[in-house]
Amino acid sequence: MCGFVGYVNQKDVPTTTINAMADRIKHRGPDDEAFFHDENAVMGFRRLSIIDLAHGKQPMFNNDQTKVLTFNGEIYNYQEIRAELQKMGYKFQTEVDSEVLIHGYDAWGPDLLGHLRGMYAFVIYDSVTNEVFGARDHFGIKPLYYYDDGDTFLWASEIKAFLEHPNFKKEFNEALLPIHLSFEFIPSRDTMFKNVYKLLPGQYFLHKDGKTETHRYFKFNYDHIDNSQTVEGDAEKIRGIVDESVKAHMIADVEVGSFLSSGIDSSYVLNEASKLKPIQSFSLGFKNSKYSELSWSSEFAKEINQKNTPIYMTGDDYFDILPTIMYYMDEPLSNPSAMQLFYLSKGTRKAVKVALSGEGADEFFGGYNTYLEAIPFERYQKWVAKPIRKMLGSIAEKMPRFHGRRFLVRGAQPLSERYYRVNYVFDYHDRNQILKNPKLNRDAGAYTKHLFDDVKGLDEMTQMQYFDINTWLPYDILHKADRMSMANSLELRTPLVDREVAKFAATMPVKTRIRPDETKISLRTAATSELPEKIAKKEKLGFPSPIASWIKEEPYKSRIIEAFNSDVAHKFFNTEALMDILNEHINGKSSMQKIFTIYTFILWYEVYFPEDTTAKTIDQVHLTQA
Repeated sequence: MCGFVGYVNQKDVPTTTINAMADRIKHRGPDDEAFFHDENAVMGFRRLSIIDLAHGKQPMFNNDQTKVLTFNGEIYNYQEIRAELQKMGYKFQTEVDSEVLIHGYDAWGPDLLGHLRGMYAFVIYDSVTNEVFGARDHFGIKPLYYYDDGDTFLWASEIKAFLEHPNFKKEFNEALLPIHLSFEFIPSRDTMFKNVYKLLPGQYFLHKDGKTETHRYFKFNYDHIDNSQTVEGDAEKIRGIVDESVKAHMIADVEVGSFLSSGIDSSYVLNEASKLKPIQSFSLGFKNSKYSELSWSSEFAKEINQKNTPIYMTGDDYFDILPTIMYYMDEPLSNPSAMQLFYLSKGTRKAVKVALSGEGADEFFGGYNTYLEAIPFERYQKWVAKPIRKMLGSIAEKMPRFHGRRFLVRGAQPLSERYYRVNYVFDYHDRNQILKNPKLNRDAGAYTKHLFDDVKGLDEMTQMQYFDINTWLPYDILHKADRMSMANSLELRTPLVDREVAKFAATMPVKTRIRPDETKISLRTAATSELPEKIAKKEKLGFPSPIASWIKEEPYKSRIIEAFNSDVAHKFFNTEALMDILNEHINGKSSMQKIFTIYTFILWYEVYFPEDTTAKTIDQVHLTQA
């Protein structure tokens, strides 16, 4: 688990640039650093040692020293690939998984990616062809960014590394602000920095002669749904798949721990891991708070005879760390649970270097309550003709106090506009009210409609899951999981976000995923034979926090008021509208997510664009946390 940086064709750049870029992501790899350069390419690497601690230094070369690798992640089936390559005549010098990548690319080129199971981002430079190859894992667990303005080509595990390169032009991508305000992230390859791009999950890039191509090698789909499957049969298969995946994710030469909340996903993962060896779990909570899950998690750990370590945070902890969180996040992300995840990772890292977590179960197995919305809407669409639905929707829009208004308005919309993850925070009307320049506003539904088009022949519940697997999972859930854990030099592994788990999940019909009174029914059924029933059947809470209450309290309310009247707020927003939203929340109308999205954006902008504000510079934030 590591971080890397690099660039090509930059002869005028000081030799110390690569060191400074690597230092920006030192948190990803505090154990070691190393560099490579020739007349065309420069590469830097920071290592967090997990496997074969004494060896495996990067950058790493192939046998004839013509290709060089930097790699972040873990390849869980590397031993099988290694054996296959050895039969082909490749000689291995270490026991690390990274060596199978450099030899595998030598043997198969981009087809190597079809062999891999794991979480990874890596770059290979070919000194003979002067070609740079970069790849990202199937679901976007590990990050890979590149900067390409036509003249300069850079790559890195995190965007902040680009700040150290003299030819990087830092420009805010203001055109994407309405998209961020809709989704709380950017659901595409674009970022909030101009000319900085994400390599998408399941993609690789090839850069040569100043040109960059991207290619898709994997995309999750529902092409093989088997309607003959049953809940009991799927539950049995899930038990075997989860057991095998947890075993694969336990491979390490250091101690492995596990996150534990009160829910089924992390509990199931911990329970399976505890069958292999004693494993310490870590849980986050709030003292004297109804939001704390510690009583649940500590009780469960006691039941399976495993040590549980509680980690506490306060309102001051939460708000004080927010600018630093925005620094580590690279792009603004307003998921309130990120701060808890940061403190959970920080406390966990004091005891272990690797932790397991339960991300992915809700997306693959149907765990979100919002999926249940499909049931009444599909009935409505079946029994009420489209023209009538449109008419009723138009009438309802003009009746703000009508109790059924929201249902009728949404019932007239296609799923690509109606699904709640689209316009998740601010809808089109809201954005018009708060944006200083409403002309920037755009249709968020059109921005992601292509994803619904991919699965337009399937039922709405499956379309929702497909959308979440391709947006919410990589751009929110896995993004914050990587940034918050790696900010604390902790490797976080997600056994439920796995190639084999997803392969099976793609075959499950709706009837084995969700029913009107219960979500992820097959997973719960699988877990029932392994966990106490009250855990297996527990309603999903997410990662609860008191943030909605704290916003109404001092000194936190004053911090938000100050931000809502700051230089940044005046630059981008109608500040009176922002204060209206805050006052509505204080007076009982819940607007927490809207407030938090604006607040975290302002903090992010102050950190990354301090020249436009009176806030601390990014270096002050960085050095404070170094």
